[in-house]
Amino acid sequence: MFSLLQKFKEGLTKTKDKLVHEIKRIVTLSPKLTGASLEEIEMALLSADLGMAVTEQICREARKAYETQGRAGLDFLEIARREVEKSLTNAAAPLALQPSGVTVVSMVGVNGTGKTTTSAKLAHHVRGRGQTSMLAACDTFRAAAIDQLKLWGERLNVPVIASQYGSDPAAVAHDAVVAAQAQQMNYLFVDTAGRLHTKHNLMLELIKVHRVMDKKMPGAPHETLLVLDGSTGMNALNQAKEFNKAVKITGLVITKLDGTSKGGMVVGIHRELGLPIKFIGLGEKPEDLQPFDSKEFAAALFSE
Repeated sequence: MFSLLQKFKEGLTKTKDKLVHEIKRIVTLSPKLTGASLEEIEMALLSADLGMAVTEQICREARKAYETQGRAGLDFLEIARREVEKSLTNAAAPLALQPSGVTVVSMVGVNGTGKTTTSAKLAHHVRGRGQTSMLAACDTFRAAAIDQLKLWGERLNVPVIASQYGSDPAAVAHDAVVAAQAQQMNYLFVDTAGRLHTKHNLMLELIKVHRVMDKKMPGAPHETLLVLDGSTGMNALNQAKEFNKAVKITGLVITKLDGTSKGGMVVGIHRELGLPIKFIGLGEKPEDLQPFDSKEFAAALFSE
């Protein structure tokens, strides 16, 4: 039986193993909760990129439990799990769906975060819910991106709107909206080019792509998902802030969490930005993109 908790546990193995191993080692070596052992635990939590605010929250609760119940009442992993879940209470949010017509979803982010693959996986995800979708190859800078999206389209049997390498991404986006409306699709996933958040001209181009879609279909894109690479940890924070200034980000997709021990960044980034986490990527296969679930995430992070 496929279990979401199992999926999260497998995907977060690297982060979980490092965290749980470190915490157990520290707690075993120091039967009393001393200032020094608490400092070590703090370092372990920070090295998983949980962020300062949540790390301090966990340590504060652990100290409180130790002071009131002594060593016997201190289940550090349980306290950490509870506090992480608490800090992620409002983190999960479903993918937007317009009451009628096409829901346009723009995929944005820096180079190499996995936007193209994520766009295809989202098409696979909505099909699992019985909905139709179309993909738009608006990364016209990278010839490989167009080919990659077309390959995914063939593999998943999802139509792809594409143009020549080097063509105007806004024109492709316009044509894709027209096609998605004509074919009465539920979703249009727009794969935009990777761009550094510091490159002003590229950010302006992204704004233009959005403006053109909005002109063709008022309100589009209905969802702008920022795709972040989990292995960059809290460094992704600046990217998120800059993208959010240029185009209103409605949610985050955090990919490549299976390959990093910095999986705590999901917690740290949500705490800093307050943006919902729509999906997390836990592997290569289409079904490895999972809707975010705060309870299962916290349980998987601190499970023994």
